[in-house]
Amino acid sequence: MDCIIARASKRYWKLLSDEKLYKNISYDDSSYVEYSHDHNLDEECWFKIENFSSQDFCPKILKIEFDSKEYDSITRDNFNSIKYILSVQDENIYCFQKTPKSSYLRKKFISIGDNIALEENKTVFTINNIPDAVYFKDKDVLIFRNIATISSVFRGIDQLYREATNEDVDNFLSNNFINKDENFSTENVSKPNRKRIAMVIDTLSKLDNDSKNKILNYINEYCGDNLNFNKETQKFNISTDNELKILLYGIEQRFYTTPIGNEKRLANSIIKLK
Repeated sequence: MDCIIARASKRYWKLLSDEKLYKNISYDDSSYVEYSHDHNLDEECWFKIENFSSQDFCPKILKIEFDSKEYDSITRDNFNSIKYILSVQDENIYCFQKTPKSSYLRKKFISIGDNIALEENKTVFTINNIPDAVYFKDKDVLIFRNIATISSVFRGIDQLYREATNEDVDNFLSNNFINKDENFSTENVSKPNRKRIAMVIDTLSKLDNDSKNKILNYINEYCGDNLNFNKETQKFNISTDNELKILLYGIEQRFYTTPIGNEKRLANSIIKLK
């Protein structure tokens, strides 16, 4: 049975029964890509997290069989404290929408339906054309477009785009292939680069010494004009946040040459092909 649920005052409430908020929601794996904070989505695409029910940040309501009879109807005094709404529809589809203060409207308006009437002192909240996130229970897949938007719905999901701590940054800049300028410090590292460092730490941990040396030569081949590499010491000189960004892109092997035209390019986003 279709049902609209609200999260308010640290519990779930029933808003409406036999109603759903969104139409034409269906699973289309060809439009989904594995989440990566550095990936720029195409307009028609969504990020996905597979095996979502096994994640620590998966809410309990998605792990149990849904039964609308288990939820009380929302009380008026809880209406203004709704954090998000959940449209449970078509048996296995759970559509989430956050309800920030900006989505609440309290205006005088003319209602046009079977009867035309002037409405005053009514509070409504607007429904977006598309949900902020969708969980397909039969596939155990969550899809979304902006992880920051849904981080308050799925507590802990922000660990997927964690930033490197000051200690992480210091440790990275202490790598034996980096010669850090004395005027460049942890405080000079931007937020985007902190996220990239968090990813690169994982990448480097999987490489043996031979692979690391190949990466250094690869970076020098593509970035020699923008990044100073001392072949004797096998170190890159890093004095700016932009130089650090180039180095991080290189470690992730973002640079490539087109087979036709031999044009050197930087991949703005990466999708791993199966």
